[in-house]
Amino acid sequence: MSHIACTVDDDAVAHVRLDRPDKLNALTLDMLGDLAATARRLRGRPGLRAVVLAGEGRSFGAGLDIEAATRNPAGVARAFAPTWRGTNRFQEACWAWRRLPVPVIAAVHGHVFGGALQIALAADLRITTPDARWCVMEVARGLVPDMSGIQTLSELTGIETAKRLTLTAEEFSGTDAVAYGLAGSTSDDPLTEARALAGTVAGHRPEAVRAAKRLLNRTWQRGPLRTFAAERTAQLRLLPGAMRGR
Repeated sequence: MSHIACTVDDDAVAHVRLDRPDKLNALTLDMLGDLAATARRLRGRPGLRAVVLAGEGRSFGAGLDIEAATRNPAGVARAFAPTWRGTNRFQEACWAWRRLPVPVIAAVHGHVFGGALQIALAADLRITTPDARWCVMEVARGLVPDMSGIQTLSELTGIETAKRLTLTAEEFSGTDAVAYGLAGSTSDDPLTEARALAGTVAGHRPEAVRAAKRLLNRTWQRGPLRTFAAERTAQLRLLPGAMRGR
């Protein structure tokens, strides 16, 4: 039984949910594989406009299910092996969402711990309840963030904040997450707001949305001349259709 649910609505917005609410959506190896597989399926879906990523029940996710992982040490060892994509199973469960050509919006509530936090950070946009409990918790378990979290932390916040949150493993609120740059806004109903935001995105020309996401991802930490060249290339591809009104 898969604990990752996915539906696509009439506006071509995919709704993906961590669906293990009785365990606060704690992540198993199978769930990690299903997350990556779901992202790959959506990547190949024609006409997709946006993705909303959320968790069922009381939490977005409580991190890795350590008890389940310890029962399968051979599976954990295999999951660490990198693939031709340059990621292992843990990393691909997060980074697969960054590979999607359409925007991914995470609606966050309850626990946002460890691996679940790293999944949220791999989305393009994040909306969180003010009282959500965020935690970069790996060091408290004698580990380090290893599901692409170091990369996403470095993109979203300053190095001192990243070090403090990582080295202390302290919990912080959704309001704090916005202040740190890890989320874009707070809402008492982040899922409804995320769906509305996805609807707004879906109403724009899809080629432009995809090109804008690709351009931002590829140039964010590049120098200006390379960014200018990428801007020109993207715009030249879009201009004929824009001038025709589509």
